[in-house]
Amino acid sequence: MKFHSRKPDDSTDVGKVVRRFLETEKRNSPIMFWALLVGALTGFVGAVFQIALARFADMKDMLMGLLSGFTAIPLIASIVISAVMVFLALLLVRKIAPETAGSGVQEMEGALEDARPVRWKRVLPIKFIAGLLSLGSGMVMGREGPTIQMGGNLGQMVSDYTKLSKDDTHTLIAAGSGGGLAAAFNAPLAGILFVFEEMRPEFKYNFLSVQAVLIACASADIVLRLLMGQQPDIQMSMLPVPPLKSLWLFLIFGFLFGIFGYIFNRLLIWTLNFFTNLTGRLYTYSGLLVGGLIGALVFLFPDTIGGGYIVIPKAISGSIPVMILLLLFVIRFGTTMISYGSGATGGIFAPMLALGTLFGMWYGNFAHFLLPEMVVRPEVFAVAGMAALFCATVRAPLTGIVLTIEMTGNYWMILPLIITCMTASIVAQGLGGKPIYTVLLKRTIDLAKAKEAEEAKEPA
Repeated sequence: MKFHSRKPDDSTDVGKVVRRFLETEKRNSPIMFWALLVGALTGFVGAVFQIALARFADMKDMLMGLLSGFTAIPLIASIVISAVMVFLALLLVRKIAPETAGSGVQEMEGALEDARPVRWKRVLPIKFIAGLLSLGSGMVMGREGPTIQMGGNLGQMVSDYTKLSKDDTHTLIAAGSGGGLAAAFNAPLAGILFVFEEMRPEFKYNFLSVQAVLIACASADIVLRLLMGQQPDIQMSMLPVPPLKSLWLFLIFGFLFGIFGYIFNRLLIWTLNFFTNLTGRLYTYSGLLVGGLIGALVFLFPDTIGGGYIVIPKAISGSIPVMILLLLFVIRFGTTMISYGSGATGGIFAPMLALGTLFGMWYGNFAHFLLPEMVVRPEVFAVAGMAALFCATVRAPLTGIVLTIEMTGNYWMILPLIITCMTASIVAQGLGGKPIYTVLLKRTIDLAKAKEAEEAKEPA
């Protein structure tokens, strides 16, 4: 009796599985590589953007130092420099690439929805230059907006050169956008969650797209760390775990930020409409007026301007008097509206983090004064405040929580952050507020349709 050995071939179940796996890997490997490339490019551009902003600040400080011996000249110089920078930034945006106004997050969400075009050839240079001018002038805006939009446009650029399919293009745009947030704050997990949570309605979920986003955010952060270092974005000590009996204070805190978030979104849209509806010379030279105001504040009250990267550590360290914290919160609330509403290039994440920190430190000190046994360290509310306003306006609590933890390194604050952020989101939702980027995208599409209709009426 002969026994015939059977050789494994593709006809066996195992062979089919192996062949299917190899075919899938062969098909998926290119998009993974392109996601890696998009992330690395985004991290590099983000790092260069931060370095350039730092050089701008150094040059301005050097100039102010040279003029410090004169009485009124430094103030005049600060006003003129900021006015010219904002005017040039708005000129570039309005004349060459209107889609680079503001943060650009809504543009990337619109691109994933096939509602907005991605013209990377003009967006990338204008977003970079206009962003440097806007943020370098002292405008109350953040670097995350430019890096998110540049990252998404880099995804489109790679897709155009490699002639990828529509679905793969969407994947790279989303991956680049997430990498942009990761590079802006040295927070890769927040970049990943930002795509999955904030871009959820537009993002096409599948195994491949999810892996591409993870790869892009990781590679963007690796390149950023190679060029900028590995330290957290905000240097602060580790805070003790707040006692359980103090958690109700975070509930009240979140309730207040829910109201702030609702007001923030309404005022931001009103301010945008106000500047958009300006006509004639007032519209043309609005950049000089806004820039001049910012320049005066740069010289007279520097804590009221900028993205917040300087004022946040000062507030947390206790360098700012308690009553001044509330005043700064109110003033920066207004300067954020004016800066973003003007249509200049820049994000609102960083300004919101600063606002949350200022009010959080004031609230924490007040709670410490009334209940010292419950609130040992007022800074716990500063950390919670960073995420609270973000969650109430953007309505992306997971992203806000993780972003704050990655930026500060205070992992023990997860429970208070969850309570604060969920309360803020629920209150803002209950008041009738909508996520800010949803509103901004709808506004952008409506303005584009109105412009097309107006052009169609004009005689040829």
